[in-house]
Amino acid sequence: MSDDATQANSSNIEEHHHFKIFKPYGFLSQFVPETRKRKKLLAELADFPKGTMAIGRLDHDSEGLLLLTTDGMVSHQVRSKKVEKEYYVQLDGDITDDAITQLQNGVEIGIKGDKYLTLPCRVFKLASEPNLPTNGRKVRDLRHGPMSWISITISEGKNRQIRKMTAAAGFPTLRLVRVRIGNIDINGMQAGDVLPLSSPFD
Repeated sequence: MSDDATQANSSNIEEHHHFKIFKPYGFLSQFVPETRKRKKLLAELADFPKGTMAIGRLDHDSEGLLLLTTDGMVSHQVRSKKVEKEYYVQLDGDITDDAITQLQNGVEIGIKGDKYLTLPCRVFKLASEPNLPTNGRKVRDLRHGPMSWISITISEGKNRQIRKMTAAAGFPTLRLVRVRIGNIDINGMQAGDVLPLSSPFD
């Protein structure tokens, strides 16, 4: 192949872009608005390149790490069960050792009307409240009972899975923050921050 042809081919290779963001509470994990829904979208956080998409989702009420890319192949890789996702979860009540064991071994939740047993995962109680940015809303008053925090690391991602898991174990989720995907974390980030990545596994 001639040098001219090689140069022409290399110029046709699309350069992809990758980002990590701290999704704030109340934002949808999408760029295109839904009909009749006036919700905040990721596009409001920065001027992203054309074709940018979220890798996976965090629901409207959840916060924390979300990866964005213009490369659909990368999105498929990150969403695989080979990549861990870690969450810090504030719970209604002081979680028990028995409940933690239930979560570790797998609990039965509902997915689209069917029963599903979650895969074994890593769960432990945090000794103190984690250092996270405030989300501007008060969960509830301590006078209404104790609360606790856990770290839970899963390799799957069913719809609202963490919330369903903690509810099944008897401790409903009050606040949910994803803090890590693979080897990428949100350390030092504030809600709404957008940082470029040279690759999605920096």
